[in-house]
Amino acid sequence: MATNWLDDLNPAQREAATFGTGPLLVIAGAGTGKTKTLACRVAYLIDQGVKPERILLLTFTRRAAAEMIRRAQKMCSAVEVGKVWGGTFHAVANRLLRIYGQALSLAPNFTVMDQSDAADLMNLIRSELGVAKDKRRFPKKRTLVAVYSHTVNAQNSLRRVLDKYFPWCKEEYEGMKAVFEHYVQRKADHQLMDFDDLLLHWLALCDSQEVGRAIADRFDHVLVDEYQDTNVIQARTLRGMRKAYDSITVVGDDAQSIYSFRSATVRNILDFPEQFPGAQRVTLEKNYRSTQSILAAANALMDQAVERYTKRLWSDRASGSKPLLHHCVDETQQTEAVCRHILQHREQDVPLRDQAVLFRAGHHSADLEIELGRRNIPFHKYGGLKFIEAAHIKDTLAVLRILENPYDVISWFRVLQLLEAIGPKTARRIMNDLGVDRRDDQPSRTDDETRRQTPLHRLFRTPPRVPAGARESFSCLRQSLADCLGVVVGAENETPDATPTSLSDPPSVPVQLERIARFLNPVIERVYDNYLVRQRDVDQLALIASRYRSRARFITDLTLDPPSATSDLAQPPHLDDDYLNLSTIHSAKGCEWTVVHIIHAADGMIPSDMAVGDSAGVEEERRLLYVAMTRAKDRLHVYFPLRYYHAKYRRGDGHGFAQLSRFLVDKVRTCFEERAVGQSAEPDDMANTPSTTDAQVVRDSINRLWSD
Repeated sequence: MATNWLDDLNPAQREAATFGTGPLLVIAGAGTGKTKTLACRVAYLIDQGVKPERILLLTFTRRAAAEMIRRAQKMCSAVEVGKVWGGTFHAVANRLLRIYGQALSLAPNFTVMDQSDAADLMNLIRSELGVAKDKRRFPKKRTLVAVYSHTVNAQNSLRRVLDKYFPWCKEEYEGMKAVFEHYVQRKADHQLMDFDDLLLHWLALCDSQEVGRAIADRFDHVLVDEYQDTNVIQARTLRGMRKAYDSITVVGDDAQSIYSFRSATVRNILDFPEQFPGAQRVTLEKNYRSTQSILAAANALMDQAVERYTKRLWSDRASGSKPLLHHCVDETQQTEAVCRHILQHREQDVPLRDQAVLFRAGHHSADLEIELGRRNIPFHKYGGLKFIEAAHIKDTLAVLRILENPYDVISWFRVLQLLEAIGPKTARRIMNDLGVDRRDDQPSRTDDETRRQTPLHRLFRTPPRVPAGARESFSCLRQSLADCLGVVVGAENETPDATPTSLSDPPSVPVQLERIARFLNPVIERVYDNYLVRQRDVDQLALIASRYRSRARFITDLTLDPPSATSDLAQPPHLDDDYLNLSTIHSAKGCEWTVVHIIHAADGMIPSDMAVGDSAGVEEERRLLYVAMTRAKDRLHVYFPLRYYHAKYRRGDGHGFAQLSRFLVDKVRTCFEERAVGQSAEPDDMANTPSTTDAQVVRDSINRLWSD
């Protein structure tokens, strides 16, 4: 073991890291070093003689698992730490299903769909069934996916989910039921699995007496990070994994359970002692991130929670200035104040990248974004479109998925419609000619017979008829697919019955992507704007694919743990790149900044007026504000605009008056220093900043109340 590594832990961290066997619940408050503690537990177990491959480490991102294993490797002398089974629930489920899936009659080459793929399949079925042709408004594809996923993950009936979470869709129950039934069957027919399927099939393996025992026998210890973010299926799976073995460690914070819209439930962590009898509990309360004054406000906020694990975050760091609560006349004044404080902190040597503006919903930053652009303040907004969801990247991966699973109906449907003169109807006809959407004519006797009947073989042997305008691009697609598989085919009008000849083993994944790019680059230039940047993104994929020997592994990794941008795939930004961070609070979880600005601290915004229908929703909104506040290390600014625009005010100018967030009760407000924007006084650390405020500012702010 590396010297003194246990000595670096505080008493509570050390108790958790060196715990023996049995169920352990670690309540880790914000900034209390849970990642370090979990990494130390991995190292400790290995040092005690547990084989790395018999440790299962479940996290919510692949990067988190890799970071913990990297830290454990530094502490531990064992050279095989990398053999720890580390990854996300979905990635581990995928790995187990590739090994044991035959017990559930799963094909070993099933394709994993991301949410966008699932939405496309829902849309295809929606169109085929004609459920949207009636006079009534029928839910669009993304709503269908959200309803389906919530129903499956929460293990609730469709009617109950619609009544509670999607009441505007209740009248479409029969149509949605039909779509979901066809969706389940279509996935089975075409060897497709969505994220929900991975978890459900893993649970099914655990419920199988023989296979479930075999999986459980693989692991002596199961460790779970961010347990407060697990859903019902994940908790049931963990109980199934530990039927015969009780060594499970879960780490989490009930006060940071904020993902119920993803079907996560705070009940899992609150009920852990009942679900795993004899569980021991360790609470991490020493905070290494924030000043004591910020923690005092956060503690006061959570003191109001109805049900929680009691903890008092504390810090050795000097208290510093109290957090600031800014009272603004309206959104415009809020925006001006945020920009002013951002620039003041920058002049005090706090770079923009060490500051963040947090908000409840993405549209809450609209006014601020305009003003930041006017003031030449660069920013990056989190919580938007991910790199993997960009259309041109989806196009590239669709071609790869066709090569991996020739019966991937969604990928064929997407790729064919990239060609000129081919729309949905023609694409369906071509897919029918190739046998993509028919499973009953597949021979099942030998692998050779099966290969001779795949849609790709039909494409190479007897190409389907395509419109004249699509012939050139279709021929290019056909040749690219053949090049990727290492086969040679004749021209479309030559020897149509000839069998494609294999030249060699298929080329490497980067080479396949380069050959796909020959087909896609002209398409990208024709279909999309800013095409040069998009083409470079495809080139970047080929560069990253050089780390992979398997096309299936490359596709699966990108699907299960997608990067946010090409920079995530390649390298971090240069140190001299400076930009402000804008983020929804949900996307900010797990991050920290020197200075944090929280905007729209008004009822209807925080908490959201869409989330106050029951007490559980209100409590989660309280936890959301807690997460936002505990992202700050040194300074915390909270802004309350008295007057703001709201769609419900349809008369007049669309503005109304707000109330301060119900969570900022008197006990919490005593932890803040309150300022009315426009006062000459500024925070202590801004005392040297010249003030230009006078009584005219107050008069102007009042006059704005009745101006157009």
